[in-house]
Amino acid sequence: MNMNVSTMCLADLDDVVELERLSFPTPWSRDAFRDELTNNSRATYLVVRDSHGTAVAYGGFWLIFDEAHVTNVAVHPAHRRRGIGCMLMITLMYSALAKGALRMTLEVRVSNHGAQQLYKKLGFVSEGIRRGYYLDTREDALVMWVSDLRAAVGRVKLEQAARDGIDDDCNDSACTKGERETDV
Repeated sequence: MNMNVSTMCLADLDDVVELERLSFPTPWSRDAFRDELTNNSRATYLVVRDSHGTAVAYGGFWLIFDEAHVTNVAVHPAHRRRGIGCMLMITLMYSALAKGALRMTLEVRVSNHGAQQLYKKLGFVSEGIRRGYYLDTREDALVMWVSDLRAAVGRVKLEQAARDGIDDDCNDSACTKGERETDV
């Protein structure tokens, strides 16, 4: 699996809009993404590209003072459960930390247990519920936080180093290949 993570650009919008459509009941529009990329100085968006240059995942956050708020994370259905969502989230965490974030937050559907498990492995903790947050289904959102982003990134870095030094599939690192990533 040869994947690379890079900054999202306008040329990625066709792939990203398709990922949105495949991943969310109420997808963001092309114009919403264009606006995020061109007019929102607080926004950072990344894409994961396969060996053909096609975006197979994307994610982003807004940096507001010292807090990073994850806006969206999506992985193409054909590429889920391969560690791509984990790799993307770790890269978002590194990027947010490099831009001055001390904390990171996100909302996740209460029914999306796979994503919740991934976020917990990355150090996110459930801090509350936003009732009826998702307007399409009125589903509640679990609000999750990493209150010390530097410590969480450091822990993930150590786990990656340990995993890189072990050549088996039985380690319990944050990005075990085959991690359940239903909507991540």
